[in-house]
Amino acid sequence: MSKELKTGIVAIIVIAMFFWGYNFLKGENIFQPNNRQFIVEYSNIAGLSKSSLVTINGLKVGKVDDILFNSNPIKRGSLIVLFSMDNDFMFSKNSIVKIYSPNPLGGSNLAVVPDYFGVNAVSGDTLKGQIESSLFTSIGERLDPIQEKLENVIVSADSLFKNINNILDNKTTLSLKKSVKTLEYTLVDVRKTIQSVNGIMDSTFTGLNETVRNTKYISENLAKVSDTLLNANLGKIMRDAEVTLSTVNSLLKGIDEGKGSIGKFVNDDAMYTNLTNVSKELEQLLREIKLNPKRFVHFSLFAKKTSKFNEENNNSNKTNQ
Repeated sequence: MSKELKTGIVAIIVIAMFFWGYNFLKGENIFQPNNRQFIVEYSNIAGLSKSSLVTINGLKVGKVDDILFNSNPIKRGSLIVLFSMDNDFMFSKNSIVKIYSPNPLGGSNLAVVPDYFGVNAVSGDTLKGQIESSLFTSIGERLDPIQEKLENVIVSADSLFKNINNILDNKTTLSLKKSVKTLEYTLVDVRKTIQSVNGIMDSTFTGLNETVRNTKYISENLAKVSDTLLNANLGKIMRDAEVTLSTVNSLLKGIDEGKGSIGKFVNDDAMYTNLTNVSKELEQLLREIKLNPKRFVHFSLFAKKTSKFNEENNNSNKTNQ
């Protein structure tokens, strides 16, 4: 074999290896050609690209061949995905082809969710397409309503702060400062009042303790008195008191009836008259002694005739001399 022939064979092998490697990197296996191709329609392919993998239950079974815009004017903007399968795994036309993302940072792939009931799918059939929500898509879907509400809250807060700024002019600010200062003084007064009340409560508590102690002593004394009364012969005391009251009633009854000296003195009008006359005569005698003492006591070397009693002068409180 000549040197040129060997070089040609090596060149052909290198070119073939290069071609195979290039197609292998694109996801094509020239030694196992694809034998079935299917069509799926999507409104959004979520990052799907040519040569993306096609899997069934996680096993690679094909690749994406092409992605085209739908030529139907009614479905303008929708995308048609062509993918091929390199095995004979059978599934029905009711199967679903989902676009999913195996990891948040990678591209998207196709996953065939096989359905085994119904007519088997053959090459050229159109299958149902779905988009499986990725982590970021789910977070975005959940954050969108929150973002909208947050924007509304921010707008409301901005309006509120604007209204507050309009209200809080210089005059209102000064009024608020005065109100705060007045509130501070009020709190100081309240604190002093509370301290005074605490002092009063302390003194009242001391007095209350003293009152409780005195009440305790009084209760003890009352208990002692009660014991004394309980032990005393109250029946005998009551009987003696009853006898004494009966005797006093009898005595008063006798006086009222004129019995005895006291009864006669109280009920005899003549004795009252006599006592009145005696009192009157005694009064006249004392007045006469005072007005005319010489009639009763006389010391003289030469006898002199005393004056006689003059009732008229005596009643007029005049002397007879």
